[in-house]
Amino acid sequence: MSVYRGRTAIAAAALSLAVSLTACGTAGESAGSGGADSGEGGFTVGLLFSQIVQTRWEKFDKPLIERKLKELCEDCRVEYGNAEGDVATQQQLVDTLINKDVEVLILSAVNFRSLRSAVERAHDAGIPVVAYDGLVEGPISGYVSFDNERVGKLQGEALLKAMGDRADGGRIVMMNGPQTSPTNIAFKKGALSALQGKVEIGKTYDIQGWKQESAHANMVRAVAALGADGIDGVYAANDGLASGVISALKASDIEPLPPVTGQDADLPAVRHIISGEQYMSVYKPFKAEADAAAEMAVALGRGENLDDIAETTVDTATTKDIPAVLLDPIPVTVDDIEDTVVKDGVYTTDQICTPRFASACERAGLIE
Repeated sequence: MSVYRGRTAIAAAALSLAVSLTACGTAGESAGSGGADSGEGGFTVGLLFSQIVQTRWEKFDKPLIERKLKELCEDCRVEYGNAEGDVATQQQLVDTLINKDVEVLILSAVNFRSLRSAVERAHDAGIPVVAYDGLVEGPISGYVSFDNERVGKLQGEALLKAMGDRADGGRIVMMNGPQTSPTNIAFKKGALSALQGKVEIGKTYDIQGWKQESAHANMVRAVAALGADGIDGVYAANDGLASGVISALKASDIEPLPPVTGQDADLPAVRHIISGEQYMSVYKPFKAEADAAAEMAVALGRGENLDDIAETTVDTATTKDIPAVLLDPIPVTVDDIEDTVVKDGVYTTDQICTPRFASACERAGLIE
């Protein structure tokens, strides 16, 4: 990237943040119309996400966090920004939020090490930071995520189950996310805890930026190296990678497809599961995660401790005993869709069961 282009991206992102002021309630509403008594005073919460590759961030996490903040603090406001995968942009956005005098920051970091200095600047400015969905180095005040090692273990166990007799000595391909954060490292570690010693790992890839096209290209290479009949299963760390894997397998005319895992229960992945192209995903109830982050932010913004919110603590290389909420992930196969993402209102059956997937939905019992 040229210097000019990099600065342009940073400026554009900062401008996007500046104009995306979202009111979490308005002054003058009665206390009874929302959650907490507005008499406690409102303040500004910075909400800064890392990327837009995964649709969950702006489709689910952002509105859920904003809704819970409104419920808890009628007069609070949100300043939102998205770094779109660029560390320098996110560092600049943190500085922008500091200059806007936010009183607490919810941060999903692009890179857990590279944001350390930005977190330190926020801390020095008296702004507590809640790390969201992944740890970040520096003096953070709280952490909300899922048990990420368990996510990987659930994926690995599901893959073995789907492989049946071939789970004993069969060959798989591993398509991991970028190993640049404790979260992604934990996914891989959890998966290996289930898979190592039971299957042969024919090829393994760490996909930078979670890019679907990179997963596709690497899967094509794996098929060329191992043979169309030499792959009994594919561990894909999330649904975007799974989609790239599936497209590569289909382009290689592999039939039937080997079982493929995923994560996030994206809508295309749910359809892949119903149609039999993807074996499973991992559903992480976004509302529970968003609610916990909002609760932490409001407590910290009011100068309160997190004893009544955090159920455990975690450590980083720079900070010990960070109050944390670690939520339970849920594996989703075709038999679980109705009782998970449909029941929780993430998707309706109409959204899932478009005409193209109607017959598959009938077989799955989602529609009659």
